[in-house]
Amino acid sequence: MKETVIIAGFGGQGVLSMGKILAYAGVVQGMEVSWMPAYGPEMRGGTANVTVILADRRIPSPIATEFDSAVILNQQSMDKFEEAVRPGGVLVYDTNGISRHPSRRDISIYAMEATGEAARRGMTRMFNTMVLGGYLAARPVVTADSVMESLRHSLPERARAMIPANGEAMRAGGAMVRRVE
Repeated sequence: MKETVIIAGFGGQGVLSMGKILAYAGVVQGMEVSWMPAYGPEMRGGTANVTVILADRRIPSPIATEFDSAVILNQQSMDKFEEAVRPGGVLVYDTNGISRHPSRRDISIYAMEATGEAARRGMTRMFNTMVLGGYLAARPVVTADSVMESLRHSLPERARAMIPANGEAMRAGGAMVRRVE
């Protein structure tokens, strides 16, 4: 088993944190893991992405140009990474701000309205966990229990009171993601 994931969007959307949570969940499950962030000097508002590799064997390099799955949170990232998903792979995206929806027929495409749903539920700080729940519903590479365990270990002490709400956001994301035919 080897899954190479790109998570991409604007700085401030929790892109790097989402990758960190996913990577830590892989560690909890005993996987080999690579977490490789990339962001500009402007951070919040600029582009950000992270590559996470989960495997049952040693990972020879954290650098990837093709991905088994992609989580896309803005149009710039869609333009950059849609074609980088391997045939047979998965692309999950938040529809907010997307003007050109993915059109490939050789991958599975899933859409979710996480921005609006997070705002409606008063969970804007847990937007990234909601999106992660949608991704894991489409591509269950780690378990929800592992994600919850990773939150307990990776969140700073001041944020640990939000773990139950993050679990709720993850379940909501999993329930809202829809396959695009």
